Amino acid sequence: MIEIHPIAHFCSPLTSKFGIPRQSGLASDLAGTIVFEPEYRHAEAIRGLEGFDYLWLIWQFSANNPSVKGSLTVRPPRLGGNRRMGVFATRSPFRPNGLGLSCVRIHHIENDTKLGPVIHVRGADLMNGTPIFDVKPYVSYADAHPDARCGFVDQEEWQQLEVIIPPTIAQHFTPEELTTLRQLLALDPRPHYHDDANRIYGMPFGDYDVKFRVEGNCLTVVSNAKTRK
Repeated sequence: MIEIHPIAHFCSPLTSKFGIPRQSGLASDLAGTIVFEPEYRHAEAIRGLEGFDYLWLIWQFSANNPSVKGSLTVRPPRLGGNRRMGVFATRSPFRPNGLGLSCVRIHHIENDTKLGPVIHVRGADLMNGTPIFDVKPYVSYADAHPDARCGFVDQEEWQQLEVIIPPTIAQHFTPEELTTLRQLLALDPRPHYHDDANRIYGMPFGDYDVKFRVEGNCLTVVSNAKTRK
């Protein structure tokens, strides 16, 4: 039996499972960094990586409850959370070995930092602190299959929400943060079986706890309390 250990951890403004994009690339401007563990903090470990645009990350769903045994069937959000599919026919985070696979875009690489080489990426679906077990470059000739069938994903359209962020709240974010926040909220972070226009939801984002409600196809941010100084 193979024994694996993290080679890196992910740093993200998303500190909770709630609000994490359901797939990588959906929030294309969401910034994050890959910080290597001390034994891998050497420039030669990523020599040549600057020539690639995308990375595959193999990581752990570390926020899942380890005492909950995974089921052989799950309810994909794409199907409204009401129909069951086989776990191996889905991207569900509730898997026998709790491993995730994500393709992320390399924004830039810092080589001379106190933490060794740091990879800045965009579009990841990992929460802050996620352990990463491996990093592999994306190669289009082997990894891209644009004509492939995608099962029930082809049959169910993902409808994004209209996002309203009042100016009094928007002023607390940088333009880059505001763009990312809009992308995340448009994906509808709620469980897909929730449909209560009066319910207020909270999503940690950077230094803020962003509160919002959803009515029909419109999401409105109602507050953004600061969570830390």
